[in-house]
Amino acid sequence: MNFLGCLLFLLLIASFSTFSNALTDSEVAYIAHRQLLTFEESGKDQSNNNVDPNLKFENSRIKNAYTALQAWKKGIYSDPFNVTATWVGPDVCKYTGIYCAPTLDDPKLNVVAGIDLNHQDIAGYLPQELGLLTDLALFHLNSNRFCGIIPMSFCNMSIMFEFDVSNNRLVGPFPRALLCWKEIKFVDIRFNNFEGCVPPEIFGRPLDALFLNNNRFSCSIPPSLGNSTVSVVTMAYNNFSGCIPHTIGMMPNIEEIMLAGNSLGGCFPSEIGNLRNVTVLDVSGSGFVGSIPPSFAGLKSVEMLDISCNRMTGSVPEEICKLPALKNFTFASNFFNGAAPACKSSKDVVIDDGNNCLAGRPLQKPPKDCDPKVVKPVDCSKDVCSAGGGRAPPKTEDSHMPATPVHSPPPPVHSPPPPAPVHSPPPPVQSPPPPAPVHSPPPPVQSPPPPAPVHSPPPPVHSPPPPAPVHSPPPPVHSPPPPAPVYSPPPPVHSPPPPPVQSPPPPVHSPPPPVVQKPPPKPEQPDVVLPPNLGYQYSSPPPPLFPGY
Repeated sequence: MNFLGCLLFLLLIASFSTFSNALTDSEVAYIAHRQLLTFEESGKDQSNNNVDPNLKFENSRIKNAYTALQAWKKGIYSDPFNVTATWVGPDVCKYTGIYCAPTLDDPKLNVVAGIDLNHQDIAGYLPQELGLLTDLALFHLNSNRFCGIIPMSFCNMSIMFEFDVSNNRLVGPFPRALLCWKEIKFVDIRFNNFEGCVPPEIFGRPLDALFLNNNRFSCSIPPSLGNSTVSVVTMAYNNFSGCIPHTIGMMPNIEEIMLAGNSLGGCFPSEIGNLRNVTVLDVSGSGFVGSIPPSFAGLKSVEMLDISCNRMTGSVPEEICKLPALKNFTFASNFFNGAAPACKSSKDVVIDDGNNCLAGRPLQKPPKDCDPKVVKPVDCSKDVCSAGGGRAPPKTEDSHMPATPVHSPPPPVHSPPPPAPVHSPPPPVQSPPPPAPVHSPPPPVQSPPPPAPVHSPPPPVHSPPPPAPVHSPPPPVHSPPPPAPVYSPPPPVHSPPPPPVQSPPPPVHSPPPPVVQKPPPKPEQPDVVLPPNLGYQYSSPPPPLFPGY
């Protein structure tokens, strides 16, 4: 993709974001303020002492659920589809969007196991009383207008398995409550306004898919990334800085990585070549310099490789253009001055080499822009990001060059449009489903707004909202309309809305699910009947509704 294409793509995302957020800034501030006031008024007291004593409940957990849902209903300011009109009376299992099932610790006890309010355009906040839903395993809220923060009381949802709040207007630091969940497999918080650093601990959770793109995260990417069991990770379109950690080559299951549109820099670490199962790698528009490392020849499974809109120099080697699975290779808008014949035209690979310094090729930079004094090539052997040299990543004006669409799954409809189908258990128990399909769940490219499709969570993984297919989730899907397709979420990864799964599970061509110790056999439980397309589709047998028991 050339520079103009990169720029147009960013403008598309910006316009989409403006269109999809119906609330004004003042309305968002008001709702968030009301949320904080309720925290002060109730403190830590989440009791249900104010429940009408004349109401009869099936059990105490259903009573707690009633308290939580009534508090939530009071915190809703706009419900255009009148979804909460049915939230009346003690039988919470009949409320629209609420799903009950027997709990595994007592087959005779019915509890609220899942919530699916995807694509309902509801505006409001999340009250801390929702922490009373201690049996909740699936929480799908993508493509709405919820504001404020995620309460720390969510930490009480100890068996949470699939969590999707992509394509809303949530704020604050990375929600720490997510770190309490020991069985979590799918997290999609794309297309919100979270900020600050991403805690290293999140990469120690048994996740299969993690969608963080299109927020305001900053700091460096934690080295603990190498410990992650994810098959799909999208961190595109934030403000991460520093180097790609060398531990990236240690990720055991990774199939799709989207780092486009950040403020990273320096040379690529040679360890990227160890990712032999990766099918989608998008590092466009992030300020990388130097030449393509020879280790890239180790990317034997890569189908979509995008290094466009950086400041890379040197020659494009033949080994890269002849990778056995390669279908799409974009190295436009750099400063390459040479390319092997196989990198100029191929009947098997779609190649974009525009806006470089390649003699004899069309649509290249003017000669004055290719002068070595202007380009200033970098010796990666002395670069701190590639070989432990002493030079820190440069801060250049081009660090924020527009990047090509992220191949991340857009937020799923009825479950985070998981990035392109994930080859690992996929945005659960027929549980509810970040935008177009994703090759790898804002509003997507080859892949949940949550927007454009992706070959892979814009706000939506075989699961939240995206357009073009991707082997891996901007979050589209009835979740914020995905931006241009993304090989992974705008809210975007080949992430079609997840088909029904009999267990709570972002779609994405994600690697096979990590090996997890199987819990001791449990007594047979009746099947939980949840609506179709309610959860992230996994390629391996879906996990139990209440993981961890």
